[in-house]
This record gives sequence, C-alpha cells and structure tokens, in this order.
Amino acid sequence: MFSVLDMFTIGVGPSSSHTVGPMRAARGFADALETAGLLERVERVRVTLYGSLSLTGIGHGTDRAVMAGLEGNLPDVVDTEYMLRIRETAALDHTLNLAGRRRVPFDYDADMVFEQWKRLATHPNGMRFVAYDAAMTPLSEQVWYSIGGGFVRLGHADDPLIGIHDRSARDAVPADDANAPESDMDGVPYPFSSCDELVALCRTRRMSIAELVWANETAQRSEHEVRERIERIWQVMRDCVHHGCVSDKLLLPGGLDVPRRAPKMYERLSSNADVLARNRRRVDAVLESSDAAWVNLFALAVSEENAGGGRVVTAPTNGAAGIIPAVLHYYWHFVDSADEQGVADFLLTAGAIGYLFKRNASISGAEVGCQGEVGVACSMAAAGLAAVMGGDPAQVENAAEIGIEHNLGLTCDPVGGLVQIPCIERNAMASNTAINAVRMAMLGDGSHIVTLDQAIRTMKQTGEDMMAKYKETSKGGLAVNVVEC
Repeated sequence: MFSVLDMFTIGVGPSSSHTVGPMRAARGFADALETAGLLERVERVRVTLYGSLSLTGIGHGTDRAVMAGLEGNLPDVVDTEYMLRIRETAALDHTLNLAGRRRVPFDYDADMVFEQWKRLATHPNGMRFVAYDAAMTPLSEQVWYSIGGGFVRLGHADDPLIGIHDRSARDAVPADDANAPESDMDGVPYPFSSCDELVALCRTRRMSIAELVWANETAQRSEHEVRERIERIWQVMRDCVHHGCVSDKLLLPGGLDVPRRAPKMYERLSSNADVLARNRRRVDAVLESSDAAWVNLFALAVSEENAGGGRVVTAPTNGAAGIIPAVLHYYWHFVDSADEQGVADFLLTAGAIGYLFKRNASISGAEVGCQGEVGVACSMAAAGLAAVMGGDPAQVENAAEIGIEHNLGLTCDPVGGLVQIPCIERNAMASNTAINAVRMAMLGDGSHIVTLDQAIRTMKQTGEDMMAKYKETSKGGLAVNVVEC
C-alpha cells in the first residue's frame, strides 16, 4: 500500500528530484551490484545524467548526490557536510568507495557525464549507471528515473532517447501514474482515488479525513509505528526551522552569493516577542490573527536550510519544503488549541491531498513546473490547517482547491539551476496563501464551483502544455533574464 506519509520523507537539500531521488537511485544500483556478487569485479562506474538532471544538476547537487549514493549513503542519514565536499574528496585520489566497501577508480570529468542534448523519453529526470570490469566490459547497466518528491523508479537499459526539447513525443510512461496503479490502496478499509471519493467516504462513515487516513495507515502497520513516524517528521521540521533561524552561515552556496535572510529576520522579530522560545502564543482565533511576518520567517528558514544542503523534510518536494512546516508552525505557535494530536491530524490530512496530486497528476517540477511543487504544497498545507481549525471534509477540500487554483501555471525557472531564486520567496508567499485559503474556506460552508479533482486535472493539462524551458531546465523565465554575478 502507498502510505500518505510517503509524501513526507526526511532528506537533504537542495532538491528532492535532483538530490534525494538520484542518491536513492545510485544507492539502488550499488546495492544491486552487491546482491549480484559483482562488487569485487567492478573497476569503474560511469553515470550519465539526462534532461533536467543534466541541465540543472550542478546547481542542484545531483552529481554530489549520485556520488554519495554510490558510496552507500541514503538521504535521511547522509552526513550533509560530507556531501558538500564529496567531489573534492574523490578528486584527491580519483576513487569512490563503492557501496561503502570497495575503492574503485573514479574520474569525475570522464565518469560523470552531463548529457546536454538528449533525454530519456520516459521521463525528463533520467540517469544511467554502468559498471565495468578491468577490461572495460560492462558488468551491469541500469536506468533510473527520479519522478518528483524523492520517489524513484527503475527503468530499462534500452529505454529510448529523444531530443532534450522534443515536444513531438509525450512521456512513454507517465511517471506518477506508474507509481500509483489501480491496486495502490489494496488491503486498506477505505481506499480512494479522487477527492470526491474521499469526501464521500468521510460523509458516509462520519469520519474526518485524518481519521480515515489513520485507519488506512494502521491497517498496514502498527499504531506505534505510524505515530513514531509522524513524530519524527514533525521533529525534523522543527529542527530545520530552528537551524535556519540561528545559522551563522551568511551566504548560500552555488555562486549567486544569495544572503541568508532568516537569521536577521529572526533577530528582529524576536526582539519584540520570541515565538520560538515559548511553547506557543495565545491568540483569539486563526481568522483574526495571521502574523504573516513569522510565517515568512518559518518558510525562509527551511528554504534556506534546503538551499544550503541541510536536513529537511521533503513535503512533498524539497523546492517546496518550507511551506508545510511554516503553516504547521503557524498552527503550533499561534493557535491556542494546538496540540500533538493536531499536528498528526494536519500531516495525515495534508498527506492525503498530496497523494491525490501524485496519483492523478505529478509533483515533479520537471514534468509540470513549479505548480506541481509550490502549488501542491500550498494545497496540502491549506487542507491540513483547515482540518485542525475544525473544518469539515468539504471545507478542507475547498481550502485545498483554493490553494492550488491560484498557483496554476506557475513555472519552474531557477536562476543558475539553484533552488534559491525565485524558489525561497515562493515558499513564503505560498505559506501565507495557504493560510488565507483557510480563512476563505472556513467562512463558507464548503460549497464551491471548482472541485479539487478538477483543479488537479487542470494542473496536469497545464503542465503538459507548458514549454520544456519552463520546467526546471533553467532555459527560460527568470533563469535567462537575471544576470548571474
């Protein structure tokens, strides 16, 4: 069964599709070599990055992530400081510690190939791994796809190549559809594949979305395991906000010399009243007090940690990792009734909405643009907040729909291929949009014209029509209109 908590995975910045996914894929290839008994025969490994991974891979740290994965690391436990210097470490003796067990020759310039002109037809985020013996005879070859949110899929070595901007052929296998088959909710008491189905189930069973999702989760794993996972997600989010607020690193890496703003903003805001130093601040109601400045701070703190290669929760992607933590911190610090159960309900509800986007459209910026990242996170956050503010399933659906509707068409055009401009500010803007969406939904009875399912279909269609240069290639938009200094 697909767990909605898979929409929240603990990883490392700056990108879920370009850092987290490739690291998992590389680790999968290394594990396959070991399982097949080939590790001792390997004398060289070559990696080819295609499509968006090639065009913006340097800025997103794809090369470093792949190297770390080949050495046996995983995103949730990798030493983030080591990742930042892994290229330089490998260059000292031109080797990699394959699977963490065997030193093999590795020439970065020859063995890390950035294919600039062709991509694999199946998905724009593709990569090929080949292991050779001493005679440079291939021992093993695998193709992997990073399909958004840190999710990966094993492809076929003979998957076809097309021109990198070829619009004549659609993706051979829609990436997220391949990970969400009809049976992806087998074995659960309340399966659903659309928001209409989800709301109808809640109505007939007289359950909240969080209660229904909890029943599905605990049908496959123990209550203790589910609760522990939720607590771990929440703790990493809190740690990330704190680290971003107190970081002593002045500039973000990558060459744009973008300054961190969260530490100075935190210093200024906390001089009046330090929200983070207290359990929470009492306010009369969510509808009367937004404290947008603090929400901006929470989002910027996480986004800057992500851009700096820190530990974050992919929610549902790294490029949008600041939105859900920001809105959840808003609930925790500014809503009088906030408690741990509310945090769990928030994440379970948001996860259900994220699941619907992943199943029926995409959360990959390389497939549908930033509407699939920031837009989806905004929708998820709005749903979670509406739920813990007492919204019924119809109001939750309404808030989620408002959240995505006003992000439709959002392009992914990172300057310099870095998850910095405009990504960081977009997280702050979308966080406050999510809160405003909740205000609008909570002041109504849940009835509205456009459904979330219709908005999700629209997002997918819009993404298919969007030109490739606006989908995480840094070939259009702000990426070509901002002079890099």
